[in-house]
Amino acid sequence: MAISLDGFIADENGDVGWLNELPPPEDPNEDMGFGALMQSIDRLVMGRNTFNQVLKFGSWPYGDTPVTVLSHQSPPIELPAGAKLSFTKGSPETLIQLFQSEGDSHIYLDGGNVIQQFLSADLIDEFILTQVPVLLGNGISLFTEALPKELWDVQRVTNYSNGFVQTHIQKKESDR
Repeated sequence: MAISLDGFIADENGDVGWLNELPPPEDPNEDMGFGALMQSIDRLVMGRNTFNQVLKFGSWPYGDTPVTVLSHQSPPIELPAGAKLSFTKGSPETLIQLFQSEGDSHIYLDGGNVIQQFLSADLIDEFILTQVPVLLGNGISLFTEALPKELWDVQRVTNYSNGFVQTHIQKKESDR
């Protein structure tokens, strides 16, 4: 999840276009771990707002990775070519049970609402946060609701040439 210095994942309109205004890494082949992450997951789960933002990217960035969109709305008429998409609703607990019954164990969550729901249900074991060197001033925060106090372990921090700082954080073993 990309996050601004002041803790926002999107501007006040829910747009992430500001990410395109940031400097790219010096190495044009540097994907900041995205390729490795996508290779390691079984499924991506995102909310409808995030899905609508991804559709603005032009090309489908997830290849043949199964993507589940959590939404109470009907799917759009036109879907990205080649995308393995499903649309559903349900509690995080029910969805995790469903995904596990299908053999999915490493699930990537994307979107503030989805992350908040799964975090509140105590179903997140790891965060990968990429802090970008920009102040938005206002917008949509990653954490919008009160959460229980928990300590997490920083596993690794990577600094990129464009000023991005990526932190891999895991839930403490005693909290799992």
